[in-house]
Amino acid sequence: MTTLSFDEMHDADAKTRAHYAPFEAWARGLSPDVMARKRAEADLAFRRLGITFAVYGEEAGTERLIPFDTIPRIIPNAEWKTLRAGLKQRVKALNMFLDDIYNDQDILRAGRIPADEVLDNAQFRPEMKGFKVPNGIYAHIAGVDVVRAGAGEFYVLEDNLRVPSGVSYMLENRKMMMRLFPELFAQQKIAPVEHYPDLLLETLRAVAPAGVEDPTVVVMTPGAFNSAYFEHSFLAQQMGVELVEGRDLFIDHDAVYMRTTRGPRRVDVIYRRIDDDFLDPRAFRPDSLLGVPGLLKAYRAGRVTLCNAIGTGVADDKSIYPYVGEMVRFYLGEEPILNNVPTYRCREKDKLRHVLEHLSELVVKEVHGAGGYGMLVGPAATKAEIERFRAVLSAHPEKYIAQPTLALSTCPTYVESGIAPRHIDLRPFVLSGKEVSLVSGGLTRVALREGSLVVNSSQGGGTKDTWVLENGHA
Repeated sequence: MTTLSFDEMHDADAKTRAHYAPFEAWARGLSPDVMARKRAEADLAFRRLGITFAVYGEEAGTERLIPFDTIPRIIPNAEWKTLRAGLKQRVKALNMFLDDIYNDQDILRAGRIPADEVLDNAQFRPEMKGFKVPNGIYAHIAGVDVVRAGAGEFYVLEDNLRVPSGVSYMLENRKMMMRLFPELFAQQKIAPVEHYPDLLLETLRAVAPAGVEDPTVVVMTPGAFNSAYFEHSFLAQQMGVELVEGRDLFIDHDAVYMRTTRGPRRVDVIYRRIDDDFLDPRAFRPDSLLGVPGLLKAYRAGRVTLCNAIGTGVADDKSIYPYVGEMVRFYLGEEPILNNVPTYRCREKDKLRHVLEHLSELVVKEVHGAGGYGMLVGPAATKAEIERFRAVLSAHPEKYIAQPTLALSTCPTYVESGIAPRHIDLRPFVLSGKEVSLVSGGLTRVALREGSLVVNSSQGGGTKDTWVLENGHA
């Protein structure tokens, strides 16, 4: 792995890349005062719309505005075609893996993945064994985090298959850029993203239980105090479906019903934004007040479809991530188009020894972690932090993986000191229904702190609009 960062906008000779040239020519004509006004307008609009998120662990009721940057991340059409093919291939293999491990377990019997790493995984749900989900699809909505390393090569950093979030910011970022700078969209052919809610609803309706001609779809939220509640309500509104909490639903004869002012209404598909553990207090956590008693039984009876399926989390666990390339080869007979970041499984003694000897050079992550928490970024850590992490890692090596510190690509970004390069990643959203599809682009997240590689909003990151140029443009 190279330590130099790939500059998305400029080549090694500091010349503007062809696909950024029209934007740069336009931007040169804007004064700093105009850009400052536009940025302030965006912040005000986002706050009025309620596009904020809560950070767990902070004072109750504390909400933050996710910083929005007005310099877009631009991807040329040829690059996007490769990314799209790789993402479709990957998600197809992950769904085949999930269908296999809860039924025939061919990949485990073939020894391509150690059985104990799957069957003993905390995210593996024995309750799903022998249950055939509609169309064999477990991850109907997948958010795949893609990064670009020093030579411009793409890597998949992680797969988010449980309740991936962030698509509402992708959509609102595009709306904001079109509102602030309509002339840019008149000058260039930028692939649209605004049809995502229609595509999502089509995907959800396509996996309704057999025999249901006009399925009723709902979005199930933990409630207004969840950090992603804005997105839950936004997607329900955009799709024209009901936003419900567990208390709004009940089970009767293994069917799910929604309480309405006109009486009970049958529900066929639940796009749930609640973790497995809280879905059904009879099957999982008995103390859960968020779920619906009897929901698992109704699900297994084939009377309702849950999106994403229960048990999907085993495929996005960081301890399973190193085997995704093997899944592609095993199920599809193809070589992966998108590669993983090389990964050390700390449960293996020789790998653990190497990691402990090189902690200052590596990124170490909890296998069940998310949101940038529970990780060590070795090059940015103090000696004291490294030693504390060494003790934790030595005590519980099975809970961690480690990876080289990738020099994530950079994109010019407006910061307090002016325009400066900041590290970015990309989360495209892949939908699996009758077919695998995705809109062109995704959510670009940016690490606003100088030198930081952590792009998560919970860790101070911001977002950018992502432009995929259509044919006829660089």
